[in-house]
Amino acid sequence: KLAVLASLAASAAAFAPAQTGKAVTALNAFEGELGAQPPIGFFDPLGLLDEADQERFDRLRYVEVKHGRIAQLAFLGNILTRAGGHFGGNIDKAGHAFDSYPNGWAAIYGPDAIPVRGAVQIFSFVGLLEIAVMKDMSGFGNEFPGDLRNGTFKSGWDKFDEETKLQKRAIELNNGRAAMMGIL
Repeated sequence: KLAVLASLAASAAAFAPAQTGKAVTALNAFEGELGAQPPIGFFDPLGLLDEADQERFDRLRYVEVKHGRIAQLAFLGNILTRAGGHFGGNIDKAGHAFDSYPNGWAAIYGPDAIPVRGAVQIFSFVGLLEIAVMKDMSGFGNEFPGDLRNGTFKSGWDKFDEETKLQKRAIELNNGRAAMMGIL
């Protein structure tokens, strides 16, 4: 019996991963950052953080949070319009109703798409928000990359303890990541 048990242990050991020393890279500096969560942990498949410093990480995190917020709004808008929710009334003075335009990409490309002037207005408004409004301005006491309060709306956020703030930021980050995949 002991020989059978020993041979079973030896055969199982043949398939066990070899123990190797952990490689020290620049990525290890960011493995403890918010967003490196189980089960994946730190994930940088494109190597954007190879040889990166904290400033580069903060910039990429700011962009990730911002795009996650935009994707969440886009996903919600997609769900609402496909469920039949549209603004009441007309979109222009010619009498075209909001619900006369199709949902999704068909609203931008296709025979019944929003007219070019309307699309230009929409994209110009989004560009204005990007350039002038939705900015992470330094000098206003922002707590983290993507903190767009810029010295305003402090009453609600300041009531949370640090652990709760971290948890809420992690939830927002994960929801943004899911929305970015969902809107594709």
